[in-house]
Amino acid sequence: MNKGPRMVESFMELEPVIRLGFLFTMLAIMATWEVLAPRRRLSVGKAYRWINNWAIVIAGTLLTRVVFPAGAVGLGFFVESQGWGLLQVVDIPLWLTVVIAVVVLDFAVWAQHVMFHAVPALWRLHRMHHADLDFDLTTGLRFHPFELLLSFGIKATVIVAIGAPALAVLVFEIILSSLALFNHSNVRLPATLDRHLRRFIVTPDFHRVHHSWYPEETNTNFGFNLSLWDRALGTYCPQPRDGHEGMTIGLNQFREPSWERFDRMLIQPFVGPAHSYPIPYRRAAREQDPE
Repeated sequence: MNKGPRMVESFMELEPVIRLGFLFTMLAIMATWEVLAPRRRLSVGKAYRWINNWAIVIAGTLLTRVVFPAGAVGLGFFVESQGWGLLQVVDIPLWLTVVIAVVVLDFAVWAQHVMFHAVPALWRLHRMHHADLDFDLTTGLRFHPFELLLSFGIKATVIVAIGAPALAVLVFEIILSSLALFNHSNVRLPATLDRHLRRFIVTPDFHRVHHSWYPEETNTNFGFNLSLWDRALGTYCPQPRDGHEGMTIGLNQFREPSWERFDRMLIQPFVGPAHSYPIPYRRAAREQDPE
């Protein structure tokens, strides 16, 4: 009797439990850490922000599941069953396949992030993430539902192209969500520990620079997991010019706390100009006015 389909079905049933288990564990750890050792004083009431940020998270998750019910891990199973992609035709151990797939997917997320900062139309979607007036663990999950759909499409294309198996996709999804919560958290790390960790992974102080309202800092430190890409490709900024306690979080738009409300976050992509932050605009501005 062929047990393959039954094993796949069992794994698919357990996959949401596994992912949610890691997610809620990381949430509990980082939320507790934020209370015990906060890095900055918040400027907007936490309850107000959290209610609205979590509303955006739930809306985006539900929409993505409706449009892509099988999810990324389900796509990984399909890729394996069809033998699609490079990693499905090369003869290497499973552990090496997983490592390669995770690293390639991480680079793809980094490159996508840069693209969302470079193309004005994409920046309109992504800037809702940056319009948060504070920086804590909920910022790491706060993305416009339309951006989540587009991001899934890009990730799905990479999964198919490289032939990422389901196990690799699951490992990557767990790492991505866990580190997104970690490096967006309002937590204080000892300077020595931060200095050593950021050689390999993105720390809160590393990524917080990316949420500065200065465009030249916003367009740095794009990584979510590995810090390698920013270091190697020239987009690394060690520290914010105003210091972590003194820096202003957010954008030069949407500064009123009313823009933190769920319904107003949804319309942000369609409001106001898009040219303040995208990379090509900033480069052109510097060439016209070097000062």
